[in-house]
Amino acid sequence: MVSEKPEPLLGPSFIRELEVLRRRLEIRARSGGGGEHLARRKGGSAEFQEHRAYAPGDDMRRIDWAAYARTGDPVIKLFRAEEDVIVRIVTDTSASLGVGEPSKLDAARRLAAAIGYMALARSERAQLFLAAEGVRRELSPSRGRGGLGGLLRALEALTPSGGTDLARAVDGVVQRSPRPGMLVTLSDFFDPGPVTAALGRAVQAGHDVALVQVVAPEEVDPQLEGDWTLEDAETGALVDLTLDAAALEAYMERFAGLCAELRAWARKHRATYVRARTDEPLEGVVRRFVARSVD
Repeated sequence: MVSEKPEPLLGPSFIRELEVLRRRLEIRARSGGGGEHLARRKGGSAEFQEHRAYAPGDDMRRIDWAAYARTGDPVIKLFRAEEDVIVRIVTDTSASLGVGEPSKLDAARRLAAAIGYMALARSERAQLFLAAEGVRRELSPSRGRGGLGGLLRALEALTPSGGTDLARAVDGVVQRSPRPGMLVTLSDFFDPGPVTAALGRAVQAGHDVALVQVVAPEEVDPQLEGDWTLEDAETGALVDLTLDAAALEAYMERFAGLCAELRAWARKHRATYVRARTDEPLEGVVRRFVARSVD
């Protein structure tokens, strides 16, 4: 029996949408350079820094044709504001992301691929961090479309396992970041730890923070009733529960409270917060991400 080929993280129609959206993506982050406060792309108004050799996938419009005429070697102009921009993508890979069909991890890695694509297609840097109980793995930063293959291969290889300490992971990424940039965290945020405190420290360090909460439909609107034995996806602990109307209402209040906490934090810190259900088209989630929405 021949197994079905898995669906690509970025299909042709998704890429066409991303090509439009990448031009609208604005990154608000303090640069590491003295006296600079925003690492925004402003075209010719940015301060020229240096040339870099052209690499396949770079935007042809960024070639310095005058330099090419003199030397015969194609080079790309780099500007100080552009050079300082990096998009760091923190993807939760703990066992709770294995819930759902498709799983929350499937949705998270497609969204991570989309965000990485937009950064790389803009000739900016992108870096992937895999998180669980801290930073599980860190990939080297890449720049330009040529770095997309490595990013996609790393995301395709992900499997959900282990527990969650998202606050420790966020702190670890900030400590590993010599200069601030956009810090995108993809998780269900089902973590009892002080996640928003860690995110606050990222904001204080100058990072432009975006939260993408990935949830399964059954977590938003559970349809269970009666006596159940539930297993914690991360610890394996078994809990016997009677799921009556009162228990479901209590759960819904806690879930709504979590979403409200993330929403309030995002508004307070001018951060992005979008909630992605695994049963919704992810193109809409990316559009809200680019629009800097607070769901």
